[in-house]
Amino acid sequence: MITVRRAAERGQESYGWLDTRHTFSFGEYYDAGHMGFRTLRVINEDRVRPESGFGKHSHRDMEIVSYVLEGALAHEDSMGTGSVIRPGDVQRMTAGTGVTHSEWNHSQTESVHFLQIWLLPERRGLQPSYEQKTMLPAELQDRLRLVASRDGRDGSLTIHQDAAIYAARLSAGSEVAHLLGEHRHAWVQVARGAIDLNGTALETGDGAGVSDEARLALRAREDAEILLFDLD
Repeated sequence: MITVRRAAERGQESYGWLDTRHTFSFGEYYDAGHMGFRTLRVINEDRVRPESGFGKHSHRDMEIVSYVLEGALAHEDSMGTGSVIRPGDVQRMTAGTGVTHSEWNHSQTESVHFLQIWLLPERRGLQPSYEQKTMLPAELQDRLRLVASRDGRDGSLTIHQDAAIYAARLSAGSEVAHLLGEHRHAWVQVARGAIDLNGTALETGDGAGVSDEARLALRAREDAEILLFDLD
């Protein structure tokens, strides 16, 4: 069973410095029918204007993953971390018992376009931590590259949840497949481009929840970039 969440149906908010689209309920946007999918709680598609960003604010008891599509996002947090995230970089922050952080676009001319992703942790009260890794273009091209997993296998980030996150950049006409284990579920998010998911057409910004499907076939109808979440 595939349930599609179209891009145009998402929550939309604009604050001048930030244009954001919420796949699931977030902030001032509430939709009782879209509170998340399994342990996947948030997918926000954010565009941050030059010399703008998220000032210092706090989170707790959440696994936060950032995936940059365009631009450079500067990160600072109360753990002493300072870094910059660019396309190909994946960031994981375990908020746990509490962390304060900021995300800023220091460019004077270029916007930052990124996906902000939250997953519920396997337990509350984890020690806050930070991790960032770079995935080379060849690792993502026309294949599903594991970028985050519970055990950090294959050079992926470690997340504190029974979940695996894959990323792929697909050239038009290419196809990749993913096998779902018994009682597993998946969410597919199209960051850009157009694909067919088991014959269901998805385009930029669309997402789809998948249950009771043993195999996922993702074929690019045009150049595309996607994230796939394998969930308990």
